[in-house]
Amino acid sequence: MPPEEDLYANLIPELRTLAMRGVVRSYPKKAIVINEGEIGDSLYVLLKGSVKVFSMDESGREITYGRIHSGDYFGEMSLDGGPRSASVITLEPCTCAVLSRTEVSEHLVYEPGFAINLVVQVIRRARSATEAARNMALLDVYGRLIAVLEEHDDVTTRNTAAGLTLESITHQDIASRVGASREMVSRLLKDLEKGGYIEMGTKRITLLKKLPSRW
Repeated sequence: MPPEEDLYANLIPELRTLAMRGVVRSYPKKAIVINEGEIGDSLYVLLKGSVKVFSMDESGREITYGRIHSGDYFGEMSLDGGPRSASVITLEPCTCAVLSRTEVSEHLVYEPGFAINLVVQVIRRARSATEAARNMALLDVYGRLIAVLEEHDDVTTRNTAAGLTLESITHQDIASRVGASREMVSRLLKDLEKGGYIEMGTKRITLLKKLPSRW
């Protein structure tokens, strides 16, 4: 593990101060950090790595809400002591600073400005969840697919000569985001590739031109 001071290097000042109050814990790849439905009041500041936020039904069907990367935090939705609203799994080896509700409350006394950051975070994620629910209810699978490809807020992107490239993304990743089968997503992506709208590679999709609103 790198020297402790390096773990906090990419945090904004008020989040760095908060993280230094917590206990540093490391998690291997594919470790469940939070289980949906469990009671918990811990907040996690992600110092290194990335995680996926998701829900899964009894049949094993998964819906992905998004990814969180180092420099951000998660778990704030159950600081009220209620059940966890989603599960969180590591996508790679991760290091977190874990804080109890009491430690977060103490931090807010000394850093009241962080309360605004916390409120904005909750609002942003609630808005994202509302948008996802709206898309599920009002858009067909193609419409939800386009929303994921065009928003790509939590996907690594790179500008190339051909266009914007979405990296480290699989057909199953997209299927979990849009609530459809991998086979259906693969078929739609193949059609878009044949139409000259995208170019696909291994865990990579390049957007070549504006995607049609309907297919």
